[in-house]
Amino acid sequence: MGTSHRSGVLKRSNDGARLIITTIMGVVLGYFIGVSFPSVSLSKINLPSSLISSLDMAFNEDHQNSGDRSFPENLGSGSTPLTPKIYVPTNPRGAQSLPPGIVVSETDFYMRRLWGEPSEDLKRKPKYLVTFTVGLNQKNIINAAVKKFSEDFQIMLFHYDGQTTEWDQFEWSQRAIHVSVRKQTKWWYAKRFLHPDVVAAYEYIFIWDEDLGVEHFNADRYMELVKKHGLEISQPGLEPNNGLTWQMTKRRGDREVHKDTEEKPGWCSDPHLPPCAAFVEIMAPVFSREAWRCVWHMIQNDLVHGWGLDFALRRCVEPAHEKIGVVDSQWIVHQVIPSLGSQGETDKGKAPWQGVNRCKNEWALFQDRLSNADKAYFLGRQNP
Repeated sequence: MGTSHRSGVLKRSNDGARLIITTIMGVVLGYFIGVSFPSVSLSKINLPSSLISSLDMAFNEDHQNSGDRSFPENLGSGSTPLTPKIYVPTNPRGAQSLPPGIVVSETDFYMRRLWGEPSEDLKRKPKYLVTFTVGLNQKNIINAAVKKFSEDFQIMLFHYDGQTTEWDQFEWSQRAIHVSVRKQTKWWYAKRFLHPDVVAAYEYIFIWDEDLGVEHFNADRYMELVKKHGLEISQPGLEPNNGLTWQMTKRRGDREVHKDTEEKPGWCSDPHLPPCAAFVEIMAPVFSREAWRCVWHMIQNDLVHGWGLDFALRRCVEPAHEKIGVVDSQWIVHQVIPSLGSQGETDKGKAPWQGVNRCKNEWALFQDRLSNADKAYFLGRQNP
């Protein structure tokens, strides 16, 4: 009896030991399997090759994206991002809290793709900007004019009659910039869409009417002469027999450029002042980038016809009688088509073109404002 009892106890002890040993071995084996699992290649597992390829591509793309992108704003602890405290007083107004390296204060009218690398968007950058304020009725005149400008010139059309898609009949229209606001003048457009920081990419800016004949004009040659003679503000000479012009802007057939003239007795108090010098008309002016930055600030928001501006252009270049001139050898014809007048409204029995004829009144207002601004400036210097 005693032997039988001891035999049962021993058997239960052996079974317990086996269970403990088996458990330990299972834990150890599971640990090593778990540790070694990430190093197991998917290619050793019998999965379809297409699935393996997809998984591998997704893993690689995710790895690259996570490696290429970083979020330096998230410098704080936990889930609260830390924004760098920056203040740069020399940055443009409103951008003082940005690091200078990210500030882009100027832009352009270069058209870009919606795909590919941004650095590869532009095959060519136009050097000059040419704007026309147009109505569809003058499409043939504008078409002839645009053909006088090479790929170095970006064409921009301001549409005062609201018709834009109709210009698609011309191949060049697809590359042009179109802005449409009904019943507005070119100086209204210029003030709102040609801010100096917007057109800073262009060396020169043309702001032309729509009724100019260009048979004797070549834009590339014109720019050569402008640079040769150091003109910051210029215009092509005007055919003397077409339309009313000042003596200063009439073409002379014996020279490339002229910068002064003789006017009617008593018109010029100084031979270096308008309209005998330092003067071009507002019909077809061409501005250097630097001169335009000044001229733009003189344009008044409510004086949309621009009358009087031509006499004040000299304030934007120095010496004005040397840097403002007329290019005679590249000349144009003013065809005198008052097309914008049709955009007016009949008022008190007056025809539509008479309704928009407020130019002389604007001239007087501009002169008064400029004179008052001069007085206020010098008074302020006397009494700081």
